[in-house]
Amino acid sequence: MVKAGKKSATKHKYEQIPPEERYKFTMKIVTSDKCIVCKQQCERGLTYIEKMSQPGAIGYGVPCILTKGKAYK
Repeated sequence: MVKAGKKSATKHKYEQIPPEERYKFTMKIVTSDKCIVCKQQCERGLTYIEKMSQPGAIGYGVPCILTKGKAYK
């Protein structure tokens, strides 16, 4: 006899992530040199350029909104 499976009460990953964060993990990480030459400079990129222009600044890049992919299903 086969038992019927119960559906879990947890929400899907897509529902747990706020709308502004959904694409964060599918965007490419770009460094300040890419942000400087970008034709459509965004606020996040400009802030990163400013931060990296300080002497001794260490950065790992920022997610680029222009390279976002598809959201989670």
